[in-house]
Amino acid sequence: LRLRPPRSGQYQTTGCACLHPVSALLGIPLDQVNFLACQLFALAAAFWFRLYLSPRRTNPAIRHAVATLLGVAFVVFCFGWYSVHIFILVFSSYLIMIQATTNLHRYSMIMAMGYLTICQASRAIIFSYGILSTDFSGPLMIITQKITTLGFQVHDGMYRKSEELTAEQRRVAVHSKPSLIEYLSYQLSFLTILVGPCSNYKDYMEFIEGHHVRRRLAQANCKKSVEDNGLEPSPKRAVVHKLFVSIVCLVLFLTLTKTFPIAYNTDVHFVSEAPFLYRLIYAFFSVQAARPKFYFAWTFADAINNAAGYGFSGFDENGKASWDLISNLNILGIETATSFKTFIDNWNIQTGVWLKCVCYDRAPCYRTALTFILSALWHGVYPGYYFTFITGIPITMAARIVRRNFRPYFVSSPVLKFGYDVTTWAATQLSITYTVMPFLVLAVEPTVRFYRSMYFHIHVISIAIVITAAAVGRAKPRPRQEHHSNNNVKAK
Repeated sequence: LRLRPPRSGQYQTTGCACLHPVSALLGIPLDQVNFLACQLFALAAAFWFRLYLSPRRTNPAIRHAVATLLGVAFVVFCFGWYSVHIFILVFSSYLIMIQATTNLHRYSMIMAMGYLTICQASRAIIFSYGILSTDFSGPLMIITQKITTLGFQVHDGMYRKSEELTAEQRRVAVHSKPSLIEYLSYQLSFLTILVGPCSNYKDYMEFIEGHHVRRRLAQANCKKSVEDNGLEPSPKRAVVHKLFVSIVCLVLFLTLTKTFPIAYNTDVHFVSEAPFLYRLIYAFFSVQAARPKFYFAWTFADAINNAAGYGFSGFDENGKASWDLISNLNILGIETATSFKTFIDNWNIQTGVWLKCVCYDRAPCYRTALTFILSALWHGVYPGYYFTFITGIPITMAARIVRRNFRPYFVSSPVLKFGYDVTTWAATQLSITYTVMPFLVLAVEPTVRFYRSMYFHIHVISIAIVITAAAVGRAKPRPRQEHHSNNNVKAK
C-alpha cells in the first residue's frame, strides 16, 4: 500500500463546478472552495434562521422543513450524486426506527456502521490514497453518529426501565419515536450536515421548538430567567469570538502546513540521514501544524450553530452567557494537556460523547479497547486509522498507571507540581505526535517507516509500564480481612 499523491482533474470535486473560476483564482482545490462557500452561506442563513424564523413567530414544522431543505441543498452542491449515499442511509435508518422495537439500537448500529464501512471501502478504492479534503464520507460519519445516538436514546426511553439508566441516560432518553420531518431535520440540518457536530436529539428538538435556553437555565438552577425581559441571551459575542479564532486558525493552517509537511516525516532520505532528536522535533512541529485545519473547521461550525441560537449552556460565574453546549474542541485544553486523557477529552469532544454513549458506558468488558476499535472503524478503512487507535490503547493504560502512582508525590509543593506538569505536558504532546502520525499518513508502508525511525519507543515504554504494573499487582499479597464486630470480639 503506497502513499500516492492526490489525483487531479475529474476527482477535484464530486459536486458543483460553478465555482471553478474562484478555485483557479485562489489556487485552492474546488472541493474546498465549495465547502467554504456552503459554510459561509450557512453562517448567513443561521442568523436569518434565528431572527426571522424564531420559534416565537414560526411553527416548528417550518423550522424543521427549512433546516432540512438547506441541508439537502448543501450536500448536493458539494458532493453531487455521491449525496445519494447520505439519503439512502437516512431513509433506511428511519424505516428501522419505525419498524423495530426492543432491538432498535442494535439494528440502527449495524445499519449505520455497516453502510458507512461499505462506503468508506468503496471510497478508498475509487480515490485510492488521493482522497479529497472534503468528500461525502464526512457528512456520512456525522449522520452515523446521529442515527446510532438516536437509536440508543429511543431504546433507553421506550424499552428500558428508568432505574436501569444512568442520570445522563435518563436526561437524554427519548420516549417516543420521531416523525419523518423531525427525523430528517435532526439528520440533515444545514447547521451540522457538513462538519457536525452530533448533538442529543432532545437538545436539538428543544432548540427547534424554542425551549432550548429555558431548559438549560432550569437544569443549571440559574436565577436568571429569560422571562424577566422576554429576551434570550445573544450569541453575537460568542460568534464573533469563534469567527476570529477560525480566521487565525485558517491562516496558520495555510502557512504552517507548507512549512512543515507531514509527508516529510516518512521521506526515505530524511529518515535515514537526520538524527533521531531532529526527527522527533520535526514530527512534533509537523503535527502541531496540522491541527489548525481541524481547529478552523470545528470552531467555524460551532459559530454557525451559535448564530442560529443553538448551543447555549448557561451562564458562567461572571454572569456571561456560555455557548459551548455542542462545542467540539477546547483549543487551550488541547495545547496545555498534561495527560493523554485530558487531550482526548478536549479533542473532537462530541465524538467522544458519542463513543461514551453508544459504547463505553454500555460495553460489558474491555471498554477502552472496544471504544478505540469502534472509533477506528468509524473513521474509515485506511490502515493508518487502526495503527493510531490500537497504539492509543496501551498508551492510555500506561498514562493512567503513571498518573495514579506518581502524581501524589508531586502535588505537595508548587515547585514540584510545576516540574511535574511541564514534564507530563512534554510527554503527552510527544505521545500524541507519535500516536496520530499513522492517522495522517494513512498507509502501512510510511507508518512502519516512521515507527522504525522512532525505534517504536512509545510502544515499548507504554507496554513495559502496563506489564510491570500487572506483575507488581499480582505479586502484592492480599491483605487479610479482619472482622471487628462485637460478636467476634466476644467469641474470642
